[in-house]
Amino acid sequence: QVMLVESGGGLVQAGGSLRLSCAASGRTLSSYVMGWFRQAPGKEREFVSAISEIGARTDYGDSVKGRFTISRDNAKNMVYLQMNSLKPEDTAVYYCAGATARVTDDVRRKPSQYDYWGQGTQVTVSS
Repeated sequence: QVMLVESGGGLVQAGGSLRLSCAASGRTLSSYVMGWFRQAPGKEREFVSAISEIGARTDYGDSVKGRFTISRDNAKNMVYLQMNSLKPEDTAVYYCAGATARVTDDVRRKPSQYDYWGQGTQVTVSS
């Protein structure tokens, strides 16, 4: 069982930056693919980014590519999402997710492919 807790959300002006953190407990993260998703009111949960078990491979949704960077520190059991050039349309609750990697350099885009979820952290970008 892996427990995930997100932090770092808040209110920021358009063009600003935030860094989200995801702290894991219960298991070491080195065998887990990790992802970030977001969900705005009335919308489906959207893929933001994913990172393979040792960070060799990353993937990004089209709407955040070039602005967001995912990283991980397995020694600290942490995953991060650096968000730059934020836009009002980035406003959402951001969720950290994890799943046991099945292949080397595993990355996943679908919420159904993840087994563990945090409670979410709110990010609000004002115009």
